[in-house]
Amino acid sequence: MKTYHRRAAAAILAAPLLLLSGCLWTTRRLPIPKPPSITRTVTPGELVERLNQSWAALDSLNATVELQASVLKTAEGTARDYTTFRGHILIRKPEMLRVLGQVPVLGTRMFDMASDGKNFTLFVPSKSLAVKGANDLKKKSASQIENMRPGFFFDAMVVRGLEPDDLYAVVADSETVEDAARKHLFTVPEYVLSISRRKPGTNELTPVRVVTFRRDDLMPYQQDIYDSAGNLETQVDYANYQDFDSVRYPSTITIKRPLEEYQLVLTVESVKENMTLSDDQFQIKIPEGTKIQNLE
Repeated sequence: MKTYHRRAAAAILAAPLLLLSGCLWTTRRLPIPKPPSITRTVTPGELVERLNQSWAALDSLNATVELQASVLKTAEGTARDYTTFRGHILIRKPEMLRVLGQVPVLGTRMFDMASDGKNFTLFVPSKSLAVKGANDLKKKSASQIENMRPGFFFDAMVVRGLEPDDLYAVVADSETVEDAARKHLFTVPEYVLSISRRKPGTNELTPVRVVTFRRDDLMPYQQDIYDSAGNLETQVDYANYQDFDSVRYPSTITIKRPLEEYQLVLTVESVKENMTLSDDQFQIKIPEGTKIQNLE
């Protein structure tokens, strides 16, 4: 044991000498990430104010998208990708939502879903089936379609402002991304806004959302949404912001539902904000003879 300690001590003493002698090392060139041309700086309060103002200015949204769905089976290491189809999405604050999916090529209705924020109706013409239920999922089913609720879709298409009781913290961070085509690395400075609420009667904080903003344009590029138990329920990635009819909006939105193991990728074709949308545009006419299934 004493011999071992003597050898260890000798190695520790020799290390600085080797460094000073200028031998026994080689120099490698590491790729240098390129910084962005613009990096904006705001205070946490200013970042939250920007988000609140953007949310307050939005009354409605009308979008046309190409939608591609995938079912992920993580345990089996497989994914099933479904054929891309066109969709039309209507949103009106505070919680109104309508999503219409069309059959590829034919252009007829594949499904039609509407919600008033509390209850929803999903109509599937090919099955002559209408599914109705509360927006809040009370009991999970073995069927994924029965677990699907419209609330996450609303929250993915827009980034809400903060509620009066929300607590928040902002940290400055950065990530390094690779441009595979140009073989360059880029440094992307970010602000990460964590939103939480205090659990009643305790000092425990429950996570609500985490929104990541890139500091070149201060637009949200990722949003993580948590359920009441603190589980990551929805993860949304926003990419390639473009101007749609004077509206700055991401051209690609990827919605991941890790608990249900599926994802939706929306390629945005058009977006219009603050159009007048009537109540009947958020209602579905169910044909006579349609089977009605009520969910818990």
